[in-house]
Amino acid sequence: MTLEKKAKTARVEKVFNSVAKKYDIMNDLMSLGIHRLWKRFAIDCSGVRSGHKFLDLGGGTGDLTRQLSPIVGEKGYIILVDINQTMISIGRDKLRDKGIIDNVYYIQANAETLPFPDNHFDCIITGFCLRNVTNRNKALNSMYRVLKPGGRLVVLEFSKPIFKLISKVYDAYSFYVLPKIGQIVVNDSESYRYLAESIKMYPDQSTFKNMMESAGFEKNSFYNLTFGIVALHRGYKF
Repeated sequence: MTLEKKAKTARVEKVFNSVAKKYDIMNDLMSLGIHRLWKRFAIDCSGVRSGHKFLDLGGGTGDLTRQLSPIVGEKGYIILVDINQTMISIGRDKLRDKGIIDNVYYIQANAETLPFPDNHFDCIITGFCLRNVTNRNKALNSMYRVLKPGGRLVVLEFSKPIFKLISKVYDAYSFYVLPKIGQIVVNDSESYRYLAESIKMYPDQSTFKNMMESAGFEKNSFYNLTFGIVALHRGYKF
């Protein structure tokens, strides 16, 4: 790993250790609660069924896993993977408090080197994770490997607004308002400045679609949500 990659990995670790305890509160504040609708749409696009094996990659505090668990039922399961142990611990405690225990497992791992067998999962779903991954192409290749033939990848991530005016307003919000909210709520403006930077540096919708195609995914498509502030990408392994 190069020094640049090591520096990013260390910074991401520091950021999420800092924000973990109030991550859910900040999600509601930052998105005015709209993130719940985005995640519901991601679940709908996942094709989840009873008995499915799911990987919730970068699952953090478990919002997607919480919705998937009752659907996959006793015959299926979800493995929540995150690179940050603090986020996993908070997510596990939250889900257990809600009675979600039997069909959910937790593993700390890097998206670039997933520790699972080939052709294992019916679906991989990831929400607001990939912008923090150092080598996204490597991560996509790793996801393709562990997905079953016929399985699908669903990626929910911040993206590029489709209108210039909205883009300018969103940039102003991200780089000026968001760090102030972070300072007030978690006494940490720097971590939320990093989050704004990571969103700005993330590939646009068409570029990421091409990256999925290069990794081997087929029938790739994306949906712009909230004027492209967020995009949902979906692709299949055949």
